[in-house]
Amino acid sequence: MRGGSLRRRDFIAVSTGAAAWPLVGHAQQPERMRRVGVLLGFPEKDSFTHAIISTFAQALGRFGWVEGKNIRIDYRFAAGDPALFTTYAAALVGEAPDVILVTTTPAISVLRGQTGTIPIVFVFMPDPVGMGFVQSLARPGGNITGFSSYDAPIIGKWLQLLKEVAPHLTRIAVIFNPDTAFAPPFLREMEAAPSFGVTVTLAPVYHDAAIEQTIATQASEPGGGLIILPDSFNETHRDVIIAAATRLSLPLIGTPQFPRAGGLMSYWFDPVGLFAQAASYVDRILKGTSPADLPIQQPTKYSLIINLKTAKALGLTVPPGMLDLADEVIE
Repeated sequence: MRGGSLRRRDFIAVSTGAAAWPLVGHAQQPERMRRVGVLLGFPEKDSFTHAIISTFAQALGRFGWVEGKNIRIDYRFAAGDPALFTTYAAALVGEAPDVILVTTTPAISVLRGQTGTIPIVFVFMPDPVGMGFVQSLARPGGNITGFSSYDAPIIGKWLQLLKEVAPHLTRIAVIFNPDTAFAPPFLREMEAAPSFGVTVTLAPVYHDAAIEQTIATQASEPGGGLIILPDSFNETHRDVIIAAATRLSLPLIGTPQFPRAGGLMSYWFDPVGLFAQAASYVDRILKGTSPADLPIQQPTKYSLIINLKTAKALGLTVPPGMLDLADEVIE
């Protein structure tokens, strides 16, 4: 009896162990936490930045990527500061993420110099082929792909729209920071300015005082207006630009954030919506697609936004036909 009891216990132990061991060996392994680095050229505490982050996270969620569950997103906010682009790019590369999402030309330039292997998805890159970041729009060919931000001839459209709403304009200053804006393609398009009856002055700025001085100079004579180039510095200093333009009664055209914050008008693509598209590329890369095989996407739709309240404050009458064509009118 005693021996039989021992054998029974031994049998139970062996049987239990034999049954349990395969369960451990074949248990489903937890999904690896994937990492995405995001380097934004804009300030962290800005409504535009918040919209970008929210849109990106929601779009990733639709692809099944939930922060804290199967993905970790590390954000860095350079706020239009060239030094911070370099610092934050190095920090992100050092963390070896699965993919990096990046905005603006300076940040992409820095990242390209720091990694040739981590996949990079860009947003707001003006001329990726011309700048040598990719081989072609159809087949980028390296570790970089993304969403181009403009068609340079759009500047001709900006000149046309400004003249339509403010026929008295004869002088336009183009505000940009040479350290953060890839200006040459836009500036070449300014050669068309004489056909609109205006002269164009390039106005490089590096700080708030220069912005104030540039706008004051432009307002010192009649017929002045402003073009605000797409630029992380300009977006970061948007409130300063708009406040000075409003105080000195100058019409301006820029990206959508400007008329929504009190500037006159914009004719541009949807910059926030672009981050939903960028999420689709991040998703595909996380699932194994090479960035070399993801074609560069270009804007297909531009929207006209007019701040009618600002137009009235400037004493301008927006032509009815322009109002009819506007995608958004702020009153």
